[in-house]
Formats: sequence, C-alpha cells, structure tokens
Amino acid sequence: MFQRYGLGRYLVGAACARTGDEMSGPALLLWGMALTGSVSAGSSLLAGFTAAAALGGPVVGVVLDRCARPGRLLAMVLGVYAAGSAVVCLCLGRLPLAVVVGLAVATGLVGPALSGGWTAHLPRAVAPGSLVRATTWDAMTFGAAALLGPALVGVVAAVAGAGAAVATAVFLMALAVPVAWTLPAREPRRAQGSVVGDLLAGMRKVVGARALLRVTAVTTLSIAGTGMVVVCAPVVGLRLLGGQENGALLLSGMAVCSLLANLVLARRPPPVRPDTVIVVCVLAQAAGTAALGLAGSPAFLLVGAAMVGAAEGPQLTALFSVRHRETPEHLRSQIFTTGAGLKVSAFALGAALAGPLAGACVTVCLAVAAGAQVLAALSHWLLRPGHGQGSGARR
Repeated sequence: MFQRYGLGRYLVGAACARTGDEMSGPALLLWGMALTGSVSAGSSLLAGFTAAAALGGPVVGVVLDRCARPGRLLAMVLGVYAAGSAVVCLCLGRLPLAVVVGLAVATGLVGPALSGGWTAHLPRAVAPGSLVRATTWDAMTFGAAALLGPALVGVVAAVAGAGAAVATAVFLMALAVPVAWTLPAREPRRAQGSVVGDLLAGMRKVVGARALLRVTAVTTLSIAGTGMVVVCAPVVGLRLLGGQENGALLLSGMAVCSLLANLVLARRPPPVRPDTVIVVCVLAQAAGTAALGLAGSPAFLLVGAAMVGAAEGPQLTALFSVRHRETPEHLRSQIFTTGAGLKVSAFALGAALAGPLAGACVTVCLAVAAGAQVLAALSHWLLRPGHGQGSGARR
C-alpha cells in the first residue's frame, strides 16, 4: 500500500467506473434494439453518449481543477453519469426517441471524468516515487474494462435481458462513487481566475506545449483508426472465423494482448522515453491493422489482432506518462479530461465512417484505418520540437 491513499483502492474505483462505462454503451445499444426493434435507435443512443465528450471534457476538467476536494466532485459526476444512464434506460419507449437521445447527449457531457478525471488524481493518490509503475497499472484498468465490459453485457443480457445489463453498468459506476469521494485533497490555490480564463489557459497549454500537442494529436488520430477496426471486427470474424460473434472474441483477444503487454512493462519499463514508445506503438498498430485487412487465414488474422492489441496498452501508458510529466498541477484535470473527450469523439467518428466503408468493402475500410495510424505517426514527426521553425522564428 502506498502513502496517503493507496494504489489498490484507486485501481478498484477506476476499474469499477471504467467497466461500468464500457458496459453502458453496448447495454443501451441492446436495450434500444430490444424495445424498438430498430438498430438505428440503439446506435443513436450510443452516438449520443459519445458525441458530446469533446465538448464536456474541458469544462469538467476545469471545475475539477478548481476544487479543493476534487474527489468529492468526481464522485458527484459519477453519480450523475450513472443516474443519467438509468434515466435514459427508463425513458426509452416512454418518451420520443429524440428526447431520449438528447438525455444521452447531456449525460455524455460528463463522460470524460470516468477516464481522464480519475487519471488526473493519480499523482496525489500514490507515493511520489511510485508514479511510473502506478501509471502502467492505471492504464491496465482501461484494458480490463474493455475486456470485461462487453463480456458482462453479453452474459447478463443473455441471462436476464438487456435492461439488467444496463442496471449492472449503473451498479458498477455507483460502486466507484464512495472510492472517488475519499480521493486526496489538493493543496489550496491562492488565487483563482474565471472559469473561462482557466479554460483558455488549458487550451493554450495543450497547443503551446509541443509535447502535449504532439501526443494529443497522435493518439486522437490513432483512436479514430481503432474505432474503424472495432466496426470491422464482426465482418472479418464472419469471413475468416465462421461467425460475426467471433469478431467480438477477436476484440477480446486484442484486449488480452493489451493487458499482457502492460503487465510486462509494469515489471520491466522500457528504457526509452514515453514519447518514443507512443510512435512505435502507433506504427505497430498500423502494421497490425494492415495485416487484418490482408489476412487470408485465421492465423494471419490473429497475428494482426495481437499486434494491434499489444500496442494499445503501452501507448496508453506512455500517453499518461507524458501528460503527468508536462502538465502543471492546477491544469491537470482539464488536460486529462480534454484529451479523454477528444479520444472518445474521435473513436465515435472513426466508427461512424467505418459503417458504410465496411459495408462496401472491409479491406478498404481496414486500409483507411491503417492509413489513420500512419497519419498519426506522421503527425508525431511533424510536431516534433523545432520542426517548421526557422532560426529567427519567434516562439
């Protein structure tokens, strides 16, 4: 157990919140389809939860940064997100779909707190010398949630129905509320400006600090490609593994590879800077995604999936390391929730673009997804310190 708070307690809360979040989207998708008989109703709910994340992330982060007890505010935000998910579930079929989707959008505004809001608290929850290892474990909760969330939805929905799956997601998020409430306080800030001023300061920090801008651009482009891979998984599962459901198992296998890669790194951290780890992982994801598109046999398909999954975990760990390194304490929550919101929205955009592309030709869709990863790697090079600045250029 670490000083001041304890990594174990932090990880339990983060894992519950993130698993509940990973469950809520698929569970509401199934619930919408079950009540209305329409795939579009379920997909509209899922889009509503994810579309507003980029807008809500910075605002939630600013408010968290201005609190002396941010854990208590995070607990209330978790409660709002859980309650909002329950309200959407209860209102579906009783109110017009447009109204229910509007409720989903409003709930999704605070969604980035479940990812970035937790991670921003990590430096205060562990001993100072433990941050590197703790960051790896923190990133692993995302992999565990991605693995357990959809699996729990499938099991609970099969046994008790889609409504019970939504209830389970809400219950898991509610379990995280008391853990968040006890997160450590921060040292009080002597002076605070306006909320708008803090928002602008956070944006200037992301854009002005080249390392932050670079990792934000790289990982946002990369997650858009990942969203396309997720949509393609059932199609390639049907083509090479004998059924669409095997595509879901392919995604679970990717999550397992992500967890295993981070387990290795938790014991033996890489000897290079996290900035370098990010670009190496993006290139590995590009190669793995291309292999998925070119695969002509199940074995080749599994190799491609393993490459993509094994790169995702270390990339996330490295991203957190860079943000912890580059972000001042008074802007930490805003930087993390802004990044989380951008990634959620980019994932949703990639998934939306992949729908028609995968329907026409899954190979083309996966080629575009691999291109997104290559573009992410290219942005890492273009945004390197000093690039594009002449000797007399002003900073």
